[in-house]
Amino acid sequence: MPFDIDDRLTQTPKPVFKAPGTRTRPQPAMRDLQSAGDIRILIIDDDPGTCSVIQAALSSRNFIIDTVSDPALVEATLASPTQYHLIILDYVLPGLEAEQVFAWVRDHQPQANIIVVTGYPSVDSALSCLRARTYDYITKPFQVDQLRDTVFRCLESKGLLRMTEEALRESLGNAIRERRKSLGLTLANVSDRTNISLGYLSQIELGKNSASIETLYRICLALGMKMSELFQSIERG
Repeated sequence: MPFDIDDRLTQTPKPVFKAPGTRTRPQPAMRDLQSAGDIRILIIDDDPGTCSVIQAALSSRNFIIDTVSDPALVEATLASPTQYHLIILDYVLPGLEAEQVFAWVRDHQPQANIIVVTGYPSVDSALSCLRARTYDYITKPFQVDQLRDTVFRCLESKGLLRMTEEALRESLGNAIRERRKSLGLTLANVSDRTNISLGYLSQIELGKNSASIETLYRICLALGMKMSELFQSIERG
């Protein structure tokens, strides 16, 4: 979702580390999200060190990452045949106006989301980013985890990252267990209400077994919740 103008203009997070590299296509990491296909990311920053830091922050994923640190090459890169899913953009680039760069993105990369990073936060720049409908606005120096999480949220919102089957089972199980316990119910109580075996319910809560839509519906009825609420609780988590 688009960012809000809040305390981001006064953030002072810990400095980032520096790591080498200009273009990578690393092996996928064993985490809760998996790629739905090739994901192409463009990093634009006149400081090659910052490009390397951001690239390293995302190196645990099967992302195809390009970097541009020469402002003179920005327009040509954006106008290239390569279509990017995400552009991580330094707001202040020598010799370029941010509004012009945003216009190039609109013209040549209409499907790309933009995450802006800036070492010179201001209300004017934040408003400019809002008008350009950028996904987020991050101030330098930023925390690597903060940037990585923002990128993952952005790509997940585009449907490019999704939960693995294992992670989905575990999340559903945790949500069901928390709801059951908040109501003061035992597994036996839920088994009686749903006519689902105690062992099967236990496996569902532990994330060891996938539940059918019908089974989830019966569980939700027993717990006094809608199925939409169950899945919303997973998204919030």
